Amino acid sequence: MSTAEDLLQTLRQQKNSSQTLNDKPNELLSNFQRIRQQSLKLCHELEIEDFELQADAFVSPIKWHLAHTSWFFETFVLKSTPDYQVFHPQFEYLFNSYYNAVGKQFPRDKRGLMSRPTVQEVKAYRQYIDQRLNKLLFDPDTLTQEQSDLIILGLNHEQQHQELMLTDLKYNLSFNPLYPIYAKAKFPLEQAPDNNQNSAIEPLRFIEFGGGIYNFGHKGVGFSFDNETPRHPFLIQDFRIAHRLITNQEYCDFIDAGGYQDPQYWLADGWAWVQQNKVTGPLYWQLESEANDSVNVQSETKNNNKPQRYEFRLTGYGQLHPQQPVTHVSFYEADAYARWAGKRLPSEYEWEVVCKKREIVGTFVDAQSFHPLQLATHQASEENEPNNSKNEVKQLFGDCWQWTQSSYAPYPGFKTPAGAVGEYNGKFMCNQMVLRGGSCVTPKDHLRTTYRNFFYPQDRWQFTGIRLAEDV
Repeated sequence: MSTAEDLLQTLRQQKNSSQTLNDKPNELLSNFQRIRQQSLKLCHELEIEDFELQADAFVSPIKWHLAHTSWFFETFVLKSTPDYQVFHPQFEYLFNSYYNAVGKQFPRDKRGLMSRPTVQEVKAYRQYIDQRLNKLLFDPDTLTQEQSDLIILGLNHEQQHQELMLTDLKYNLSFNPLYPIYAKAKFPLEQAPDNNQNSAIEPLRFIEFGGGIYNFGHKGVGFSFDNETPRHPFLIQDFRIAHRLITNQEYCDFIDAGGYQDPQYWLADGWAWVQQNKVTGPLYWQLESEANDSVNVQSETKNNNKPQRYEFRLTGYGQLHPQQPVTHVSFYEADAYARWAGKRLPSEYEWEVVCKKREIVGTFVDAQSFHPLQLATHQASEENEPNNSKNEVKQLFGDCWQWTQSSYAPYPGFKTPAGAVGEYNGKFMCNQMVLRGGSCVTPKDHLRTTYRNFFYPQDRWQFTGIRLAEDV
């Protein structure tokens, strides 16, 4: 069976998950053009040198992301159409990520060494793919249900890479002592505050939710990835969950209390990770004594009792804002903080119970803040959300992906599809942890309450944050 046929078989099994868009071919065309253009818009402020950066094996150059997302459409949609000619015969090898059923892949850790094809050639490749898919979408009478399903899958795949483009770029730029700015800050709250604002942090509250047997997973209406299915019942106990995310100031308290020097708070693997990598705080944080002299940083009035901390953002390098959510922490760090606080991380099932019937409101890439914002910044919009009073849980969506205590595993009844599509999610269901809620660089229309993200416990180059929970 071909890789495209494998994909189609799986999509049929998902109960016509994209039927709502298929009924509106003009909307699918509009979504295709919008999402494809968004990838290029994210690159508008980049210099040509920025497209090639790769600081480590787990990140990829911007140029590679632009090409790979086009390769996905070419491989799984266009190659099965009559008389299609591939743009370049070697691109299948260069821009295949991990689909072994499709063929061999160029080494991941060498992607930054590909000076050819050039950025302009990759953009020409994108245009070539877009022209042929636009032609296919312009004629809804000949567009098949199978092709439509595959295109929708490809668009959701591209939105995932749009988030990776920004997080990979941030990681790559952070090694430059000049700390290049990707975008100017659009919110004054991103500027370094006075120390006397620390006391303005809203006290953490815990909201109780009743246990019972709930149904979890995607219902089958609208698009979902296979790891969100099948929908199934699951028993949870009564629990309480924090009404907001943990802030920078609260995490600083953990650091200042010696949290990184005390093994009692850490899992064994986490403690070994801290010791081996000499971790002393979240990724991109620095003490004032570590700040690079080549960067002009304006410090506010110092608190002599506490060290001044700075962080690198996509909007520049500056003093740490105490009220913004802590981000770029690993699962190990999130779990250690929770233990230090006498709490725990929520399970992904508890998180989904909290989010049932909730409107998706928060700080996403659409806001162009490119950094998590303090609760007060979007408090007004959340208070206008249906079924969300002042005693309800805030910051459920956007800002930071929230670590859960749940291992990334298949739902009961999940079956890995045959062929290449089975490599999309199924083969990664081992040794990783589930995150929920999206981040400040997630497209809002990409997210669902059933969306399951996953990363290794040591990973922290994504916008990852902390929400606490406790047993009743």
